[in-house]
Amino acid sequence: MITDWNQRRVLVTGAAGFIGSHLTDRLLSAGAHVVGYDNFSTGIREFLASARSHPAFRLIEGDVLDSERLAGAMQAVDMVFHLAANADVRHGLEHPRQDLEQNTIATFSVLEAMRTTAVKNLAFASTGSIYGEATVVPTPEDAPFPLQTSLYGASKLAAEGMIAAYCEGYGMRSWIFRFVSILGERYTHGHVLDFYNKLLADPSRLHVLGDGHQRKSYLYVQDCIDGMLCAIGRAGDRVNVFNLGTDHCCEVSDSVRSITAYLRLAPVVDYAGGERGWIGDNPLIWLDTRRIRALGWTPTLTIEQSLIRTIAWLVENRWVLALRA
Repeated sequence: MITDWNQRRVLVTGAAGFIGSHLTDRLLSAGAHVVGYDNFSTGIREFLASARSHPAFRLIEGDVLDSERLAGAMQAVDMVFHLAANADVRHGLEHPRQDLEQNTIATFSVLEAMRTTAVKNLAFASTGSIYGEATVVPTPEDAPFPLQTSLYGASKLAAEGMIAAYCEGYGMRSWIFRFVSILGERYTHGHVLDFYNKLLADPSRLHVLGDGHQRKSYLYVQDCIDGMLCAIGRAGDRVNVFNLGTDHCCEVSDSVRSITAYLRLAPVVDYAGGERGWIGDNPLIWLDTRRIRALGWTPTLTIEQSLIRTIAWLVENRWVLALRA
């Protein structure tokens, strides 16, 4: 367990990403010395503007698959937060090797670098997608695993397995976090961005993949980080697995209503039909979070409040849209 971050030395992979940049800022504010590691394939330099002005922050530009460079960045580090990944669930079948390399093999590279540098603590960003089409809803951490429905989920599940084996074999300790979809400031990937882009192009019409009845859970990014730090500070098993999400879910059609209402638009909504938006899209993701709540964590924002903060940030930061075009 780590309860005090003051003077701790931490490495964050994917530090210029959505969650990684917020985590970096939070750790720095808690007194940690942070090494940010990112190859900027999807990370955004502007997200590290505050961190780069901080004397306790060091940025290393590199790929997690570059094991030698990664090991060099880990020297004298107390803990690794491994957030770098390919998060593009929707287009996974078009680039099947991408999930394997950027999620599974990349995690192996992180574990090997930790082994060679004797770093013992790892926090890993996994996903609720590993539950596939769950037979138990809300889905607890010990639910039976069904067949995998996406290459993304499969690659993350494989990474979890390697983490557990390295912890057993090399005396490491890990905290594995299975997220729902994360929302908030610096959001650059997902349905809110897609809807906003479409509405900018044509405010009178919105095309939505699926029938609109897919039910999803979402979590505000700062609540996500609160949950991670809470678990690391209060759970000390060799392998600690936690779901992170809200205790409710919403339909995609509810999300459409919240976003269009905020934008003061009333578009005609075209649904693509079918209960899945694409192959691998789970029509229901709703995680049981009683394990993390038992440690004292609870989200501060509802799903709707998180959606509104996300779309408001995108409206104020439309420059991000050009980077994702």
